[in-house]
Amino acid sequence: MRHIRSLPLVLLMTMTTLVSLESIAAEPATNRADALSEKAEKAKLRVESEQLQKARDAAKQTEERQKKVLERQESGDWESEQREKAQKQFNQRESRQAKYLREAKEAASRERKIPKPFK
Repeated sequence: MRHIRSLPLVLLMTMTTLVSLESIAAEPATNRADALSEKAEKAKLRVESEQLQKARDAAKQTEERQKKVLERQESGDWESEQREKAQKQFNQRESRQAKYLREAKEAASRERKIPKPFK
């Protein structure tokens, strides 16, 4: 009879021990999870910061390029450069065509090296 009365006490002590062991075992896991969570958050912030900096740099470079183009257009140099460039390309094309025509004329004026077939 005594053993039956002490059974709830034993169960209560066992349960208390198990709960305390679980809380002790859960603490490192919770701490580890918190540490991993903090690392992930830091990594996320670092990546976001890097991406923001890259975006700022790209915007700055774009603005600088636009400013240079506008300066060239306003000064009139851009228009004259484009005309010179177009004239140069036209002259190159014209000289290339003249070269091809000259070579064709020379080839036509040469004697054939292939003998004509006998009939």
